[in-house]
Amino acid sequence: MATVTFDDATRQYPGNPVPSVDKLNIEIEDGEFLVFVGPSGCGKSTSLRMLAGLEEVNAGRILIGDRDVTNLSPKDRDVAMVFQNYALYPHMSVADNMGFALKIAGIDKSEIRKRVEEAAKILDLSEYLDRKPKALSGGQRQRVAMGRAIVRSPQVFLMDEPLSNLDAKLRVQTRTQIASLQRRLGVTTVYVTHDQVEAMTMGDRVAVLKDGILQQCDSPRRMYDHPANVFVAGFIGSPAMNLLDAPIVDGGVDVGGHMVPVPREDLAKASGHVTIGVRPEDLDAAADGDGIPVNVDVVEELGADAYIYGSTQAKQLKGSEDDEATPFIARVDGRRPPEKGTLIHLKPKPGHIHVFNSENGLRISN
Repeated sequence: MATVTFDDATRQYPGNPVPSVDKLNIEIEDGEFLVFVGPSGCGKSTSLRMLAGLEEVNAGRILIGDRDVTNLSPKDRDVAMVFQNYALYPHMSVADNMGFALKIAGIDKSEIRKRVEEAAKILDLSEYLDRKPKALSGGQRQRVAMGRAIVRSPQVFLMDEPLSNLDAKLRVQTRTQIASLQRRLGVTTVYVTHDQVEAMTMGDRVAVLKDGILQQCDSPRRMYDHPANVFVAGFIGSPAMNLLDAPIVDGGVDVGGHMVPVPREDLAKASGHVTIGVRPEDLDAAADGDGIPVNVDVVEELGADAYIYGSTQAKQLKGSEDDEATPFIARVDGRRPPEKGTLIHLKPKPGHIHVFNSENGLRISN
């Protein structure tokens, strides 16, 4: 087991004026499960491949434990990688696939069999050891790919979107198995996904990337409650946070004609306008009509809960046109949802309002 350190690690492809990963600084604790997440092209897979030794590090360095591995070949880094497409040998049995790396390393046959059987027991694959990959389901193939990593007993597991080829139900089931397995084995794990729900449910910490730059690295709860900037606020959470431009008025800010109280010390850090964020689940219906006015366009009923998708005249961005309606989402009582086409008023719950600087997008509320 080992810690992992990205120390100003940078990857810039030839001919590209902008680094794909720019001065990445993260310290991953021994036994920690860290998830890289972000939109397509943000640099998350590149970061993982830099750690694996599959991408060159143009500046900075990467350490595994106290060992600088920046210039070492992949085979000398003592890491095991699980790929998106499983990368199994179709002509080999499950047992041979799982033990292949050990065979190449010259490990004794009896030791290989012992490790393969132990890993198969952990992954509930014992009855499939003699089968070929084509006789397995997608979820079983993914477990074989994980078994191949486990038998090597590496210092670090690397997983590059390992669940993206599975259907929705199997993804939920398998991500629970992976998280449980990682905690049982206690191996430092770096995981890449574009799915923020997957990131929030699996990781001890989550690292959000955008355009190759680390936006925030924090626990899922901290990232949900205290996003560092507007990008993280809008990316983390499902459905996404409502983000609205709001002029500062006496006692708070004006959101669609409704005054939302904001602490004076927060507003002192901005001038004229701020960006207000409120999550769909942090809104209450205002029976007296004193709230943010929202025109209901769609009602999505989910049983106990319902989500309304509508619009408000509150502006989304500073400088937008007055008559431009802004999309707005709220979670309401699923047994008494409003009708489509109606106008409702919603109030943010006290203590659940996020305030950001309109100029640079950085958080200014505590």
